[in-house]
Order: sequence, then structure tokens, then C-alpha cells
Amino acid sequence: MRDGFTKFMLLSTTALGVFVAATAAQAGGFAIREQSAASLGNAFAGVAAGGTPGTLFWNPAIMTQFSGLAFEGTFTVINPHTNENVGAGSTLGFLGGTTVTNPSLVPSTSSIYQLNNNIWLGVSTSAPFGLDLQFPDLWAGRSYAQSTSLRTYNATPSLAFRLNNELSFGVGFQAQYATADFNSGFAVAPGSHINLNAEGFGFGATAGATWTPSPVTTVGLGWRSGIKQDLSGTLLSSPIVGGSTLGPVSLSADLPDTVSLGVIHKLNAFWTVKGTIEWTHWDTIGTVHIDQRNGGPATIGGLPVTIPFEYKDGWFYALGADYQWSPKTTLRIGAAFEQSPITDAVRTPRLPDNDRFWITAGVSHEIWKGLKFDLSYAHIFVDRAPIDISATSGNPSFNGVVTYVGNAETQINLFSVGLRYQWDPTPANPVLYRKG
Repeated sequence: MRDGFTKFMLLSTTALGVFVAATAAQAGGFAIREQSAASLGNAFAGVAAGGTPGTLFWNPAIMTQFSGLAFEGTFTVINPHTNENVGAGSTLGFLGGTTVTNPSLVPSTSSIYQLNNNIWLGVSTSAPFGLDLQFPDLWAGRSYAQSTSLRTYNATPSLAFRLNNELSFGVGFQAQYATADFNSGFAVAPGSHINLNAEGFGFGATAGATWTPSPVTTVGLGWRSGIKQDLSGTLLSSPIVGGSTLGPVSLSADLPDTVSLGVIHKLNAFWTVKGTIEWTHWDTIGTVHIDQRNGGPATIGGLPVTIPFEYKDGWFYALGADYQWSPKTTLRIGAAFEQSPITDAVRTPRLPDNDRFWITAGVSHEIWKGLKFDLSYAHIFVDRAPIDISATSGNPSFNGVVTYVGNAETQINLFSVGLRYQWDPTPANPVLYRKG
């Protein structure tokens, strides 16, 4: 047992180091669910019910499905392609629209260790939120989007307890570091910008349960709490205008909590079906106010600086299936619908999201006993996203001077690879641990 715990600590520490080094290069979209290559192949259907170590991200109770020491590491490339089309009525319409392609790398790891017959320890590292966009200096929407970098680094140590062969429970603690760098155009002249750069920490929790009512069915419910990110940084502008309070600033952002319900049902020796319903409490984020260190509002040209997200709650629905092609190879498919938290009333070119439809496929292969390789692909169709930032639109981002009207057309490709390894491949709970 001591040797296994030592391996667990070394594995967790090494995984965290690799995670930080990788995510320092690039992060993904604002809400990132790409935490398991195997699960991506099923469009994340059934993740709260477990199946692989990477589903620890959604539900700490799934750890009781693995005996000994288990690990999953994943790298996902998110490759979005967006056409920002400028419409009639835009103040800077003569500058035209633009095309944005910003590939991002998202890593994640999960390590699980069985302490005794009823207690498990685990650590997951993830990038649950992020945004990375780069627009040209001169384009029609420059007043509302120039460049954006939002990155989060999350570590979640967890504990799970098996009550009996049917019920397991888990809890965890989230520690999250975030950095943000927002740029917007300040005037038509190239090189004129407003820049906000900040960093800080936030803390939260996770909890969950799994229920195994029969040898072929698993139900899981997982919760990740919201995290209040308190950040400190600097507000700058070029050129400098009167009525501006530049320099040190602070802000707080209430990132949302998430509840995920998952079901896995084994139909026969070949087919397993999965489903997910997930709710994300996005309306907690509201409007983020930028403050001076003395507590007063930070201003540019006498106007308070804010980031008016004003999102509504988001929903995600997924169905997936596994097919056991051979004793060592599992094929995966999935489809999902995601209701975006961003409505027409608040959308900006900085994040032109809309409702999405996912199609996914993947394969898992056992290289040798205990070691599995996962490869998955997803294509996301994003609904055409109209943008209206004007005096009559009611969009809270309107700055009182520049009107931007247009639409965004986006498609996203995801490529994910992963490795899973279990030092003791004998399952702690044979009902839940499957060859796939």
C-alpha cells in the first residue's frame, strides 16, 4: 500500500507539472469540457456515471470504480474557424469584417488511488475556463474585440467513499489560478487600445454520487461549485484621455457552478449506451466591474469600465454509444446539443457563441494489459450568431460612440488523444469498470 501511495503522489505531482507547462502555451474556449479523450468520442454522454478516470472532473464518486492506482492524461486541440461579417450601419464598416482561426491546446489529467476497501483518493488537473482570440488591428469591430486571453489552471484533490455495492459518494476541493488579458480598440487609428491585464486565485468544491441499481446500469450525479475569482492587475489606454483612472485595478468574477447527470447502461456484450443532461449556472457572472485600488470605479474618459457578460444559464444534452469491436478495441460515437448562455441581446464579437450541435467519434485500444490509448474527433456546428451593438439594441456593451452590426459564422473541430493506465487492472467494482 505504501508503494502504491508513493506512486500516486509522484504521478499526481508530475501530471501537474506537465499540465502547467502545456497550458501556459495556450488555452481553449470560455467553458471547456474537453477533459477526457475517451469521453469526447461519446460527446461526453454519461460522464457523471464514470467509465474512465478522466470523468473524475465531473464526479468524484466515480473513483470507487477503480482498484489500485489509475491514471488518465489527455491533450485536446480545439480548432475554431470564425467569419466575422460586418453589416450595414456599423460606424467603422469601411474597415470590413475578418476571419479568425485560433487553435488552442487543452491538457487534463486524473490520478486515482484506492486507499483501502472503502476509501479512494484522487487529483485532477484541468483548464475549465479559457478564451484565446486574436483580431487584426484594423477591422470594423475593433472597439469591442481586439485580442483576448483568459486562462485558468485548476487542481482538484478529491476523496470518495463506497457505502455499499450500489452507492458511492465523493467530495473535492478546487484551487484555481486565472489570468486575463483583454484588448479593445480605442480609436480608428492603428495602435490605439484599451488594455486590462489581471491575475488571481479562486477556490471552490466538488461533490457527487453514483448509484448502481443493477449489474448493467450506472447513474451518476456530479456538482462543481462556482468559483469567485478575485483578480488584481493594471488598466492602460493609448492614447491617454482626460477623466481616465489608469494604473492598478481589481475585479471579481463569479464563474458558474455546474450540475451533471449521467447514465450508462450495458445492453449486451457488444453495446453500451450513455446519456448526459448538464446545467451550468451562467447567470451568476452578470456584469464585472473594474475598480481602482481605493474602491472607486476605474474609468476611461470619465466612463466606468465594465465587462457586461449578462449570460443566461446554459444546458447540454448528449447521447453516445460504445461498441466492443474486439476484446481490446472499443469504437465510440456520440451526438449532443448545447444551448448557449449567450443571447442575441448581449453577444459581442469577442465571444460570438450561439447554440451548438456536436457529432463525435472515437476509438480506444488496449496496447497491453492495463494501458489504453484513446483517439477522438468532434465537429461542432454553431448557429449563425447575429451581433447588434448600437444605441437602439439594448446591448450592454455599447460604448455610446461606436456601432457594430454584423454576424459570425463558426465551425469548430476538436482532436483529442489520451492514455489511460491502471496498475491493478482488477476492478474494485466489476459492475462499472468495463473493457472500453
